[in-house]
Amino acid sequence: MSSPVCIVGGTGALGFGLAVRLGRAGVPIVIGSRDGGRAHEAAAKAQSHVPGATVTGSENAEAVQGAELIILSVPFRSQSETLANLKHVLQAEQLVIDATVPLAAAVSGKATRSLGVWQGSAAQQAQEMVPDGVRVVSAFHSVSAALLSDLDHVLDEDVLVCGDRRADKAKVIELVDRIDGLRAVDCGPLEMARIVEQLTPLLISINVRNKVRAGIKITGLDH
Repeated sequence: MSSPVCIVGGTGALGFGLAVRLGRAGVPIVIGSRDGGRAHEAAAKAQSHVPGATVTGSENAEAVQGAELIILSVPFRSQSETLANLKHVLQAEQLVIDATVPLAAAVSGKATRSLGVWQGSAAQQAQEMVPDGVRVVSAFHSVSAALLSDLDHVLDEDVLVCGDRRADKAKVIELVDRIDGLRAVDCGPLEMARIVEQLTPLLISINVRNKVRAGIKITGLDH
């Protein structure tokens, strides 16, 4: 993969975890942030975790330019503002991988509760907000940010992928499969994201009660 993958929100826990895992897999990464300085700091930290990885950082609008794949890894309260600020730089044929979860924690509620989204899901809201020709695929909602960042931990779980175009999902599946221990599962059209996003508060509840970091594994599928 020669084109860099941009991670908007790469200074956060999930975004950073994806940056180091993908960087270790040889994928060039650009970490985006509202604060360019924080993006550069996160990139330097990622390179210290994975010597030899190609990780750079810049302000969001600069980071997304030239990236075929853009992972949106921001809190739900920041999703709309982030996409509104990027609308003038996103280009047709770019693919946004939305990892946003509408947790009630975004409005000072419980992390084990979710918010209703008028469009049906955060991913569908993102699809409404991006410019024409930019497509959205939903993924990475059930993977622990802490376990991604812990490079000594051996991953063994599935990533549920939702999108309206098979070719778009194929690109995301290829990216997911670059990370050792993760397997991408095609879950159907983007409207299925409304179900997948609800798995995050479920997993948070399981983790709190059992003091674990549980993931999702779909049985009965051939590798």
